[in-house]
Amino acid sequence: MSGQSEGSWRNTILAGLANYIDAGSIVSGSVALALWKEQYQLSDSFIGLIGAFSANAISAGVGALIGGRLCDLFGRKKIYQYDMLFYAFGMLFLIFAASAWMIIAGFLLVGLAVGADIPASWSLIAEQAPDDQRGAHSGVAQILWYLGPVAVLVAAYFLKPFGISGVRWLFIHLAVLAVALTFLRSRMQESSRWEETVAEEKQQGRFPGWAAVLTPRHLASVLYLVTMYGMWNLWAGYNGFFTPYLIEQNHLPAWAATVVPAGYFAIGMVSILAIFMTLSDRVNQRTLFAISAVMHVAGMALLAVFGFTLPIVIAHILIMGIAGGFGAQSFFQLWSAEMFPTAIRSTAQGLCFALVRIGLGLWSLAVPSLAASNFTELAWILTGFLVVSGVVGTIWAPRNEGKSLEQIDAERGDPLSRPAAPAAA
Repeated sequence: MSGQSEGSWRNTILAGLANYIDAGSIVSGSVALALWKEQYQLSDSFIGLIGAFSANAISAGVGALIGGRLCDLFGRKKIYQYDMLFYAFGMLFLIFAASAWMIIAGFLLVGLAVGADIPASWSLIAEQAPDDQRGAHSGVAQILWYLGPVAVLVAAYFLKPFGISGVRWLFIHLAVLAVALTFLRSRMQESSRWEETVAEEKQQGRFPGWAAVLTPRHLASVLYLVTMYGMWNLWAGYNGFFTPYLIEQNHLPAWAATVVPAGYFAIGMVSILAIFMTLSDRVNQRTLFAISAVMHVAGMALLAVFGFTLPIVIAHILIMGIAGGFGAQSFFQLWSAEMFPTAIRSTAQGLCFALVRIGLGLWSLAVPSLAASNFTELAWILTGFLVVSGVVGTIWAPRNEGKSLEQIDAERGDPLSRPAAPAAA
């Protein structure tokens, strides 16, 4: 049993490294943003365009939409193993960027790869985790998501004095990791839940696809997840991609552009480990989410009321870091796996992720100009987004702690449910 447990955690880490690469891409771009702006004389509108089509937004959404469907058709392993090579290819454009168009092209390719990997890895993590540890395994992936920015921002602190040549090493390390991950993942096993489901579907002569996802039952889950996570992600996208840029634009101390955002993610890692991974499989998840939502609203309101000054930004980062560890993103990964049956899990996750990231991309077009002209207005808008996320997320939050995926399907009366089976080791 201990060997099976070790294999389960190893698979979770290898799959969850998609989160590290996703977040690392976003924050590396945010660190380079001010340097690119100066070097290529980029306008605020063009900065918004980079944010909109980066790995943070539209391209990742399109990748998730395509990759999610391919995961359910051909398996999780094929997607999460080979899309990292595509990612590394896209990174080459950012490493050797010599003009503005190469920045856009690089982020487009990187985003497509990251987006395709997310539903593949998240589905695999949920399907192979023990039923009473699904939240803990999801938390590992979230720690890796937070680790990406911490590693990038700490490295950026030492590399930024060398200008864009130094920052290029951030992209280089992500490209190297993507290639290494391709080889490490080659030894992983396919999800046994997916293999058994496909065999049963073929035996019954049915092949669920988009029509199954777009039924009222599953569309209601999509609407809930997209609203809960999408509203929160409008704040998170601003936070992850634009915070270092805004710190520099508001003339705060130079060290703050890397150290303050890194602090947010480091605090978040502690929160995930101490709160989400410890409690999410054992306590009322609705209550846990509600506490986080209240903290998010309070933390963002600080900036709206008192402005973008260093002491307020630090207090904001502290509150948001703690709340983020057991908030919308951690629960989105967990619930988006639980709320759909195995036959369409990745397809539905890809759709949810796509709607969220494309929405963020459209919002990102407006953030730089709005922040430059009226930051207080931007801060209140973001606070409003967090209120909506918190209210919707709390009212309709599921209660699935400790249940198997098949039990959840059966209780929901899902026509695509299958008999209970043990999780794959």
